[in-house]
Amino acid sequence: MSKTVRSARRGLIAGFVAALALTGVAVDAQAEQLAKNLFGAKTLPAATAPKSYGFYSKGCFSGGVAIATDGPNWQAMRLSRNRRWGHPAMINLIEKLARDSTQDGWPGLLLGDISQPRGGPMLSGHASHQIGLDADIWLTPMPDKRLSASERENMSATLMVDEKTHLVKDKLWTKAHTNLLKRAASYPEVERILVNPGIKKKLCDTVSGDRSWLRKVRPFWGHDYHFHIRIGCQPGSTECRGQEKVAAGDGCDKSLAWWFTEEPWRPNKNPDAPKARDIMTMKSLPAACVAVLSAPSPVSEAAVTVRGLGSPQPTIAATSSSSTPVTANAFSEIPLDRIPIPMFRPDPAQ
Repeated sequence: MSKTVRSARRGLIAGFVAALALTGVAVDAQAEQLAKNLFGAKTLPAATAPKSYGFYSKGCFSGGVAIATDGPNWQAMRLSRNRRWGHPAMINLIEKLARDSTQDGWPGLLLGDISQPRGGPMLSGHASHQIGLDADIWLTPMPDKRLSASERENMSATLMVDEKTHLVKDKLWTKAHTNLLKRAASYPEVERILVNPGIKKKLCDTVSGDRSWLRKVRPFWGHDYHFHIRIGCQPGSTECRGQEKVAAGDGCDKSLAWWFTEEPWRPNKNPDAPKARDIMTMKSLPAACVAVLSAPSPVSEAAVTVRGLGSPQPTIAATSSSSTPVTANAFSEIPLDRIPIPMFRPDPAQ
């Protein structure tokens, strides 16, 4: 082999090694990027089969669908956040609760945050809501008019708890509030409902008869103007990590009494410590979340929006960035018995 050929080969090898090094740098750079920025920039879901990856506060999900801005018995709030997305099982459950709760004297749901289109840590707010299996429902009854976009951004939810005593404001609490929480807890998919400790105490003090559903209602900081529904990992989501089962009993015991001591409300000793979402990189999340980020999007938001009232439900849709079709079960049609039917709206004062 001539000296010239050997020199050329060494040059090619050196160039190849350099290219590999640059590729590694690019991958490492993405892995070190803040996950909240990458997931917060996505406006549409990953058009693949619905799966949750990781834990509620450290993960992502694919195959998400959006709940419509308006339904027969719900209205979505804070539309600018684009957090109306969830695993299809979560969206189906919200629809069902919106419909069923009208039978209990609740005029309709005002929907808070569910998840970002592909989950992941959010730019602001929640630590959880990352895998499409969490949803916030306002404790303010839906008004008898359709709210404007401005009202949905600026209207405040009703604060149900006195911030000094941590007890429910009795003049605001109604039987319909109790019925709504009981209805939500009745669904087998629901594993936890997080409420303010004052709301849990109100339920413990007033619910008679069947109290078994109280087991799912757990006290937690905040949640004084909304309640938080959490469902379990869904079939097919083999990389989803669930929570421990809730403790036995109705929860109206010493564990609740602790919330009415000084300890839970002591000032944070390190208030300037960064929140997990502000330092969480892609390397911190399940490896599958990289693929979720890079997966193709559906053709439009409308193609993957659940509207209710018997309107077309999300089905298979071609993607805008790939010729690969969406998996058939990604946006499977909601059974007819789970599509909301227009019903008489009861007087919220009753």
